[in-house]
Amino acid sequence: MAAGATYEPIATTTLSGASTWTFSSIPGTYTDLIAIVVVTSTTGNSFHWRFNGDTGNSYSYTVLEGNGSAASSARSSSDTNINIYSGVGTANPSMFRTHIMSYAGSTNKTVLSEAANDKNGSGIVNRLVGLWRNTSAITSITGTTFAGTLTGTATLYGIKAA
Repeated sequence: MAAGATYEPIATTTLSGASTWTFSSIPGTYTDLIAIVVVTSTTGNSFHWRFNGDTGNSYSYTVLEGNGSAASSARSSSDTNINIYSGVGTANPSMFRTHIMSYAGSTNKTVLSEAANDKNGSGIVNRLVGLWRNTSAITSITGTTFAGTLTGTATLYGIKAA
């Protein structure tokens, strides 16, 4: 991120038993987007991102994950979404931060994401790099759970370079 860049809140959604939510009408006036989600889940499951309603096999990602006693990795080169892995805590909140670079540009969109949850000593952390193979500007972002529902907040920020 460039020196002097600032986060400007675009939208905040309060999730109360939600299995899906959408940030829509995203203006193209920022350099990057940051989504921060802090939630608990009814099932301890995770969620994924889709851009502009695209459900095609145009997403790729690689994720590294660790829980303090073991590490793992996974990848997909032709998926219908970008999976945000780390299982959401049912008692303690989980935090997800996703950085979408050059979202309004005319190249494929790169995503960096980090997740963490505290499960009283058995939590998980992960780092993910993803790609949406589409050159359209991102105007909407949808988060959807794999199972169950989420309670918490999801906030979308724009990064405005100084």
